[in-house]
Amino acid sequence: MIVINVAIETDASAVAALKGAIAVMEKASRAEPGCIEYVFATEISNPNNIRIVEHWKDLDALKTHFTLPHMAAFREAIAKSPPKKMTAKMFEAKELPFPPR
Repeated sequence: MIVINVAIETDASAVAALKGAIAVMEKASRAEPGCIEYVFATEISNPNNIRIVEHWKDLDALKTHFTLPHMAAFREAIAKSPPKKMTAKMFEAKELPFPPR
């Protein structure tokens, strides 16, 4: 499984401007065949920070995701309200039982 963790530092007006694009992106991404989870959230202690958590079946599913129209539309939306800072990390993971034994 591929896990993506994105942190976006922005401001209140950008968060408000992106809400519609985020809703479309979440719905379309979750419908993709290799998508396990796709979530946007704002931090409780700093609602100007957006987090994206993605879980993908494999790297091929993620690569396909980057080629789809809803990804292009989201890139356009975020370009209109550019973040102050954005970091993205990708991990290869395996699911373990929880709680740990």
